[in-house]
Amino acid sequence: MANSLPTEFDVVVIGTGLPESILAAACSRSGQRVLHLDSRSYYGGNWASFSFSGLLSWLKEYQQNSDIGEINSAAWQDMIHETEEAITLRKKDETIQHIEVFCYVSQDMDDNIEETDDLQKNSSWVASGTLIKPLDSACMSQETHSLYVTSYEMPAKSTPKNNGEVTDIAETLVKEEYCEYKTYKHTVSDGAKDEIKPILEDNSDPPKKNRITYSQIVKEGRRFNIDLVSKLLYSQGLLIDLLIKSSVSRYAEFKNVTRILAFREGKVEQVPCSRADVFNSKELTMVEKRMLMKFLTFCSDYEQHPDEYQAFTQCSFSEYLKTKKLTPNLQHFVLHSIAMMSESSCTTIEGLKATKHFLQCLGRFGNTPFLFPLYGQGEIPQCFCRMCAVFGGIYCLRHEVQCLVVDRESGRCKAIIDHLGQRINAKYFIVEDSYLSEETCSNVQYKQISRAVLITDRSVLKTDSDQQISILIVPPVEQGACAVRVTELCSSTMTCMKDTYLVHLTCPSSKTAREDLESVVKKLFTPYAEREIDKEELTKPRLLWALYFNMRDSSGVSRSSYTGLPSNVYVCAGPDCGLGNEHAVKQAETLFQEIFPSEEFCPPPPNPEDVIFDGDDRQPEPLGSNNIIMAKLESSEGSKNLESSEKHLQN
Repeated sequence: MANSLPTEFDVVVIGTGLPESILAAACSRSGQRVLHLDSRSYYGGNWASFSFSGLLSWLKEYQQNSDIGEINSAAWQDMIHETEEAITLRKKDETIQHIEVFCYVSQDMDDNIEETDDLQKNSSWVASGTLIKPLDSACMSQETHSLYVTSYEMPAKSTPKNNGEVTDIAETLVKEEYCEYKTYKHTVSDGAKDEIKPILEDNSDPPKKNRITYSQIVKEGRRFNIDLVSKLLYSQGLLIDLLIKSSVSRYAEFKNVTRILAFREGKVEQVPCSRADVFNSKELTMVEKRMLMKFLTFCSDYEQHPDEYQAFTQCSFSEYLKTKKLTPNLQHFVLHSIAMMSESSCTTIEGLKATKHFLQCLGRFGNTPFLFPLYGQGEIPQCFCRMCAVFGGIYCLRHEVQCLVVDRESGRCKAIIDHLGQRINAKYFIVEDSYLSEETCSNVQYKQISRAVLITDRSVLKTDSDQQISILIVPPVEQGACAVRVTELCSSTMTCMKDTYLVHLTCPSSKTAREDLESVVKKLFTPYAEREIDKEELTKPRLLWALYFNMRDSSGVSRSSYTGLPSNVYVCAGPDCGLGNEHAVKQAETLFQEIFPSEEFCPPPPNPEDVIFDGDDRQPEPLGSNNIIMAKLESSEGSKNLESSEKHLQN
């Protein structure tokens, strides 16, 4: 039971995002007693991955946006001594805003259309004060359009029987539930912008080949692993190095990103990366091929030729590229698809450094610099949680923390009080930013990330193989605006069902996510429609389902911005807008060295021959392929929770 939790730990970690999970693993590996808590019912926080039905449950939680139940305040306040004070923590997550969901496909022909009572109520999503409704006429052409907006009715949930119980690493990540759903067809026209008229579907047309329906997506929902944050791993990046050094890489599998794409003059093209790609490219002339190879060779060791760039250190990278006499085509490839930098804000040194890093990562695992974890980015925090548990860490999901207990005299945090009224003492406390109260964060200025998740029926650039993993940078139309990063995942990544693609769009926020990203979505995709469409539209992939939301970016917040934070309380940021995971790894290592300056950060696991069992004279058996430390995570169900992973490892 939860009240049997030990009351003394060395480190208490609140939140299971990537930096917190890395820190928990590092602390546990160095011999510290670690308690790792999360008020959510799943691992990963804003770094998590969900099945389709799990994502619907997550959306429902934000729609309700209700406070987490807490114990009587007087009960836990009685546990605060006269020489102590309490710093309360936030009771609800406010890091996600402006959620909007659109479904462009219909139900199966033989499915019944439900009654349309309370249509406006049932087809609206409310999240953080945002009313979700069908696309208004301002976003459409003058012609009347049809849009399928799906409302989800979640089955009634009882309080979990094991709510708050002490769990080991086999704690269930999230209970998969299939939603009851109703589909309505709405007609929105310019003449009646605010009027929503329910009409029955016209099923007179014969079914079409390879027609994908919403019912099929729901039925195959467990084949989806949808990331809240879209990132890739640089093959020579900090996270890959850490995974290999600590042997945590044995818990996950990866696939190489197969293509780097560019969007230029209204069409998608493949960018040549390696020497072989450059000379095999049909997009470049022979002169351009020689120019590109010469420039990339220079970038690979640009520090050795300072005379080539010193005069341009104050210029933007795009201006510097013009001085190298590269064609507009090559300038576009280098700036947006190789350096992947902004045209206005990237300096020459930053651009050269990014280009060199790109080139250094080529060839280590494939023809592109990037890797993607099978089953989604959410697998990575779980891998580090598993390492923490292997070395003795204790895990509790659905376990809220009411407050931090601070000693008035020393100013240090002494303990936490959980939602069951238990006081747990520790020496150090690591807290994810979203748990801190409004009072603590009163002086913090947060940035925002605009995100979109799309399900489409084919790739943005069709090739002979339908199993492509692609990254595409769409440059901004307006000066000063931000480029949009597009990551397209095929079914072999175990993130979507067969014959579909999962597409992630990401950019820094200037408005709501839909306002920031919808123009790019329209350039690359066309909404799924049963009616005949123009031949030009047929060249684009069809959009089946879309989700837009804004996510808080706390990566740039300094410790001094927080008010009244005790010296032994350390704050971890949520996901940043960058492509890689460098910030999370750097932050975890920096905080670990601050807490334990004499300890090595995530050292390799011990040699099996050096393991000594206390009170046991037997020689230790060699660690086999099924041993939990050296095992490779290959869960057939997508390893959506640590319970299924542990069962696989034990077999």
